[in-house]
Amino acid sequence: MSLLTDVKQDLRISATTVAFDVEINDLIDYAQDDLVLSGVLASKLSAFKLDPDSDKIIKRAVKTYVKANFGWDNPNIKDFQDSYDMQKMRMTLTQIYTVEVV
Repeated sequence: MSLLTDVKQDLRISATTVAFDVEINDLIDYAQDDLVLSGVLASKLSAFKLDPDSDKIIKRAVKTYVKANFGWDNPNIKDFQDSYDMQKMRMTLTQIYTVEVV
């Protein structure tokens, strides 16, 4: 399953509905860029982009970010954003996500 399809499933959007694909893809990209800007290794995100099932922690963070920022009338925005921030913080405090192995 593609990351877009997986995220749409979390948003309760049918895989065949394409009306929101551009917005969702933008949010997925932004979440990944935000993780890199926060200190997560770009190589981790590069591997994730090739195979989204390769890292369940990054995948959960991306999905949480999208849930926090998709649409205008989400009553749980703050909860999702707090969850994303916590997930991001945990990654940036963990060497597996911040220290390149040589």
